[in-house]
Amino acid sequence: MAGIGPISQDWEPVVIRKKAPNAAAKKDEKVVNAARRAGAEIETLKKSTAGTNKAASSSTTLNTRKLDEETENLAHERVPTELKKAIMQARMDKKLTQAQLAQMINEKPQIIQEYESGKAIPNQQIIGKLERALGCKLRGKK
Repeated sequence: MAGIGPISQDWEPVVIRKKAPNAAAKKDEKVVNAARRAGAEIETLKKSTAGTNKAASSSTTLNTRKLDEETENLAHERVPTELKKAIMQARMDKKLTQAQLAQMINEKPQIIQEYESGKAIPNQQIIGKLERALGCKLRGKK
């Protein structure tokens, strides 16, 4: 540590004071009782939502009202009748089972079953795989 210079220390006293009591400490039972004994005026307030969970449920009433007023019928698009018949016919022409066709396109047999029964939600990638595997056009026949 050569060349730094003389080392000096700061010997000034440091004063640490307690903070004034915060709102939670003022509401402490001991403080309130002491104020009562001293004859000081004490204000008590009852919260309007005390003991209830109103804050959490107040926003849900708006959402519930919107849902009740909603009349639009929302449903997923299903496989059209023409498509499911075309898949079935092309598969039968190739003499394939649903499981064999599913294996050819790397999908589960359940997917082919859903497409042929009309329960599946149309996926263009799967329809494209089916077109390649079956060798026929399934989309845009009109």
